[in-house]
Amino acid sequence: MITYKKVVGTLFSVIFHALSILLIISASYNFADYMINPQGDFMSTVIKSINTFVISLAMFELGAGISKEYSSSDEEENTYSNTRRIITRFVGTVCIALVLEALIMIIKYSQLELAGNLYYPVGILFGSSFLLIALGAFLWLTKGHKE
Repeated sequence: MITYKKVVGTLFSVIFHALSILLIISASYNFADYMINPQGDFMSTVIKSINTFVISLAMFELGAGISKEYSSSDEEENTYSNTRRIITRFVGTVCIALVLEALIMIIKYSQLELAGNLYYPVGILFGSSFLLIALGAFLWLTKGHKE
């Protein structure tokens, strides 16, 4: 019998996967549109496309994690190891997206000579560093747990 948990988990997984596909299509369309009708800065278009692809990857990872966690039966694998693996993949993807966003902002502010605004990307870098440190602490604190 299909349980409420499995239905809602599958629904959220499908939503996140659909959003991921829509973001891939959007980024590809924007890049192809620029290649056909070059208007604006090439690097800005490439950076926006990469940023959208990374966000799409984060959405995909979240959908895959939800699918794995809620669609399978509870007796199949160790819940703690599954949770550790899912959180590690998702937080790693988010950290990559944050660092790329900060680097994009640094490049953009450098080109526009807006050095006074560099505290925004520095804040993002500190935030992603804290997130990685917190992930390391989480993994260290849960390394010996078994069901």
